[in-house]
Amino acid sequence: MPGRDIALVLLICVAWAFNFLTSATALKEVPPFLFTALRFGLLGILLVPFMKKPPPGQWGRIIFCGLFVGVLHFGLSFWALQESSDLSSPAVVMQSYVPMTAVLAWVMLGEKFGWRTGLAIAISFAGIIVLGFDPTVMRQPKALTLMLLSALALAIATIYMKKLKGLSVFDQQGYFALVAVLPLVIISWIFEPGGFKSLGYVSYHVWVGVFYAAMISSLLGHGLYFQLLQRNPIAQVTPWLLLTPVMGIAIGIFFWGDRPGVKLYIGAAMILSGVLMIALRQLSKSRLQPSPTDEL
Repeated sequence: MPGRDIALVLLICVAWAFNFLTSATALKEVPPFLFTALRFGLLGILLVPFMKKPPPGQWGRIIFCGLFVGVLHFGLSFWALQESSDLSSPAVVMQSYVPMTAVLAWVMLGEKFGWRTGLAIAISFAGIIVLGFDPTVMRQPKALTLMLLSALALAIATIYMKKLKGLSVFDQQGYFALVAVLPLVIISWIFEPGGFKSLGYVSYHVWVGVFYAAMISSLLGHGLYFQLLQRNPIAQVTPWLLLTPVMGIAIGIFFWGDRPGVKLYIGAAMILSGVLMIALRQLSKSRLQPSPTDEL
């Protein structure tokens, strides 16, 4: 990619990596599903004036993806972040959605992959097992389980998002936010008693976290990502995004006091290596496909 686009993708990675820090700080004071509802409530308010009506036949897929992305993926990931004592392991385990997506595409869509991609998937899943034996992670199995379920929800939604038509990235974010807000509020009201009352005396860290998640992580991060995809093949952009969990580990060490063990480093290296191999295989396949010029 040109230097300008590399600078933009680095900015995206920084924005997404710091979201772990600002969200974890806010989650010290508010429960996770309430925090997720606030995030999507603000995002929906910001995007509603600019959203286009979806094409016919898309509403069912929008509702399904909105529930899986907004409620399950984000709700469970913030819950995992609240349960975790570190930022490093959640930042890495989140990337397991990539091999999960490849396996689900094979099962649900009949998409085939070669032995190299199969090896990459196996390495990533083995890395999760190795990471799970790190002393820090072993003390918090609930956080690891929740983050894996969050990644699975995102992988399932990714399969269904492939067939969303006629919606920009901001339209998708806006509709997902609108679909998710009410279920999140209901879940928080039932299972997080006292959560709404706590909003009257929370510190500014909560509102900074909500603002950052909606404005910086979603609008800025995904907005820039959409611009990059308009100028570059997706397989050329995705390998760079692996810098996000690497930055997340660094942020956890310097700002959160993380002290990753050897098993966490080895497991993280295996997971991210597998994800990188999958991304590079996709890039290789995209380069082998004929361009429109070649077909003329």
